[in-house]
Amino acid sequence: MGLLSKKDAALITDPLADNNPITIQVLGICSALAITAELKASIVMSISVLFVLGIGNVVISLLRNIIPSKIRIIVQLIVVAALVIIVDLVLKAFAYELSKTLSVFVGLIITNCIIMGRFEAFALGNGPWKSFLDGIGNALGYGVILIAVGFFRELLGSGTLLGFKVLGDPIEKTGLYAIGYENNGFMLLSPMALIVVGIIIWIQRTKNPALIED
Repeated sequence: MGLLSKKDAALITDPLADNNPITIQVLGICSALAITAELKASIVMSISVLFVLGIGNVVISLLRNIIPSKIRIIVQLIVVAALVIIVDLVLKAFAYELSKTLSVFVGLIITNCIIMGRFEAFALGNGPWKSFLDGIGNALGYGVILIAVGFFRELLGSGTLLGFKVLGDPIEKTGLYAIGYENNGFMLLSPMALIVVGIIIWIQRTKNPALIED
């Protein structure tokens, strides 16, 4: 018998594809547009949401039977705000330059639709273990899209990945630049992030026509 049952495993795998929070539910798309010009920022934001949503879902699940219905949103905001503060302080302590790059977007995790949505739709009605798996699954689904968009935007827009020159040196004209390749600066603008997300959605729904609504 495996560590996870089929239903438990589905809580992690479904958000990675057929129920992806960004491409299917169209949630949390703002950060996909705003911070994906660099792959490093995309990865850090993904890890941050993974921590906040995974732990937050568990906390809300543990409190679900004692939270008065009238103040549940306030309690959820307090929980996610506390976790975001932890993330922000860790970034400032160990990755200060990156924390300045992400700046306000880390704080906006508090109002990320994915997080509040999972609190309401799942954690309030399920136990801690299932809530943890649901949080991890949805955070991974969110992170996969952010990292994919960040990968192509940085690669095609700057010719780098994680700051390393992978296509050559545009100044010394080495690598692809030696044969006339030029970086596409448009890739670094927010509209291109929307186009890349749109292409991912198109590919996903082409491979699985059942996702296309009548």
